[in-house]
Amino acid sequence: MYFLRLIRPINLLIIVLTMYGAILYLFNGSSVKLIPYSELDFGLLVFSTVLIAAAGNIINDYFDVKADKVNKPDRLIITKHIKRRWAIFWHWTFNCIGFFIGIYLSIKYQSLSFVFVQLMSINLLWFYSMYFKRKMLIGNVIISFLSAMIPILVVIFYHFSMTKSTDRLEDYTFIFIMAGFAFVLNFAREIIKDIQDIEGDKLIQVRSLPMIVGINTSLVIAGVLLCVLPALMIIIWFFGAREITMVHAAALVDVLAILVLIFASQRLKIIDQLIKLTMLIGLLMFYQLAFL
Repeated sequence: MYFLRLIRPINLLIIVLTMYGAILYLFNGSSVKLIPYSELDFGLLVFSTVLIAAAGNIINDYFDVKADKVNKPDRLIITKHIKRRWAIFWHWTFNCIGFFIGIYLSIKYQSLSFVFVQLMSINLLWFYSMYFKRKMLIGNVIISFLSAMIPILVVIFYHFSMTKSTDRLEDYTFIFIMAGFAFVLNFAREIIKDIQDIEGDKLIQVRSLPMIVGINTSLVIAGVLLCVLPALMIIIWFFGAREITMVHAAALVDVLAILVLIFASQRLKIIDQLIKLTMLIGLLMFYQLAFL
């Protein structure tokens, strides 16, 4: 039970839903004749991504033990329930399996893309946990970037599963838009989390955005980022798209998060949960488009 809490199964499930939703959208929405893609290979790609993300969660908690004793003592797992050496063991085991799957896929599809993305993710998560998360905005950008890379990794797989004579770059547009939303929403969420973790972060010499510019300014920045999604929905609505979609529902939840941020900014946990709900509803758009 403690091990499952350590790897954050809900976050891993969201990764799985995102990747399968994106592949369904790409293949079901395409009108071109495709080579049937290997469900086994795609399953391995999802599995390797989940393993690397789980390893990132483990190593992040490994380096955050001191801060977590202050920020969330009731959720402290490493040193309290799992020994540090076992945390490192599982971190390297998950990363090695994920990396070797990337090698297999790169060899089979004759592209270094898979092994490059997985190796980049492993290293970014390690250096984020050890160093970059202590620097203003750099750690936030890294986590947001890796979140946006999840659907883009599906695009890479899709591209190398297509017939060599066909290249429909326009088919990827919606995926890139969703990846952009993932980046922006995760960026806002990382700022909110930094505000929540100020006291503990002081113990490990973190210089986060709220520590440098203050809590109020950080809340304004997070609010501006959250405005991107509803602003785009207004533009789409203005130009005639009247269909109610999952993205519209996500925008409404996002607006609710903005209102809470404005009128009850101390309710940071509520804002955090609303941002996560926004992302969850947004990824369901893949399934809506794929099946309708």
